[in-house]
Amino acid sequence: MRRSWWAAALGGLCYVAPAAAQEAPKEGWSLSGTARLRSEAIDGQARAGFNESDDLVNLRTTVRAQYQDGPVQVAAELWDSRVNADDRGTPVSTGEVNAVELVQAYVAVKLPGILGAGTSTTVQAGRFLLDLGSRRLVANDDYRNTTNGFTGVRADLGVSAWKATLIYVLPQQRRPDDLPSIRRNAVEFDHEGFDQVLWGGLVSRAHAIGPANVDVSFFHLGEHDTVGRPTRDRSLNTASLRVIRDPAPHRFDGEVEGIVQRGHISTSLAPGAPTQQVRAWFVHADGGYSFGDAWKTRVSAEYDLASGDGPGGAYGRFDTLFGMRRADLAPAGLYNAILRSNMISPGLRIETVPSKRTDLLATLRPMWLAAREDSFSSTGVRDVTGRSGSFAGTQLDGRVRHQPFSWLRLEVDAVLLAKGHFLRTAPNAPPGRWTKYLSLNATASF
Repeated sequence: MRRSWWAAALGGLCYVAPAAAQEAPKEGWSLSGTARLRSEAIDGQARAGFNESDDLVNLRTTVRAQYQDGPVQVAAELWDSRVNADDRGTPVSTGEVNAVELVQAYVAVKLPGILGAGTSTTVQAGRFLLDLGSRRLVANDDYRNTTNGFTGVRADLGVSAWKATLIYVLPQQRRPDDLPSIRRNAVEFDHEGFDQVLWGGLVSRAHAIGPANVDVSFFHLGEHDTVGRPTRDRSLNTASLRVIRDPAPHRFDGEVEGIVQRGHISTSLAPGAPTQQVRAWFVHADGGYSFGDAWKTRVSAEYDLASGDGPGGAYGRFDTLFGMRRADLAPAGLYNAILRSNMISPGLRIETVPSKRTDLLATLRPMWLAAREDSFSSTGVRDVTGRSGSFAGTQLDGRVRHQPFSWLRLEVDAVLLAKGHFLRTAPNAPPGRWTKYLSLNATASF
């Protein structure tokens, strides 16, 4: 029997076994870990093909062992991501489930001065996590129950105000990925292989334009079919330019990032399907002011545009690769409706820190489709005729985080989406005028 909305939500504050906080030693062995319990519920689901109302319990446990000996670091990290209380029609995938996976197992070596006086170099090889640049293309999205892991080589270089990161990696493709196995939290080692390869890099310079930093990046993703696993055969070249001035008290700040995507993609998963040229793009801009008050209040206006696939010969839907979404857009989990694809959205944001233990976030953003004939963002809702219009709706998103003890953090996330004409009238739009989402989280660490 399905539990009530509030019963599901209150489950998120269930007991989490405490662990004594400790600092990892600078040298020698160290052991750390986390356990996060999340209870989430949704009413008026915006995504097509799922239950109108639903709830889900997520449990994510991580354990990391590390050995540090001067410039050499050896580390391994196990993630166990599971769900409970799901049923037929609950949107669960490898974004929620990846049981007993060694997502990190690497060796990293610092080589100062190897490229000349004043230079720094670090080389990392094995399985590891990545957070690069703005994290809109390559990131470990912490809100999501599972992570993005990569296997390969990373090199970090630095000299004076210049820094660079180069990667050649095989993305870890989470397994199992069939729905029956996912629902029973089955264990299978993730796959990495040359059927999916990501390579490229990021170069940044501090104070390149006055007080602003500049990042330039390029990534190539190559993908092709393997036996029994058809793909869209993506070959994507993604280049970005980012200018950012970080927030500081009593000061205006801002960021502009433009990303261009070119390459080709198959028109379907069918073997021998023809390919299309890719011509997609993404723009993010924001400007804010930090007041320097006791609550460290910052307000900002922002704008996001991610291209969609309109009529014509080229494929126009922007692919965010392995980028995060929570920091910019909205929660994943049962909501998971907003992604950097086929979306135009201005927004307002306010962030405050009432105390050292508490921080607050609220955003308001109306949203339109960039291409009326394409599905809106990650909802799967589509009108190929374009007659349902382009206004998707208005989203109000809020988050409260509080750390009552050094080893425990509590978090509440809530979203209210007033569905626009498109999300109410498109042929496969789920019923209802409102989407309401709530998640309660408790994270213990040691």
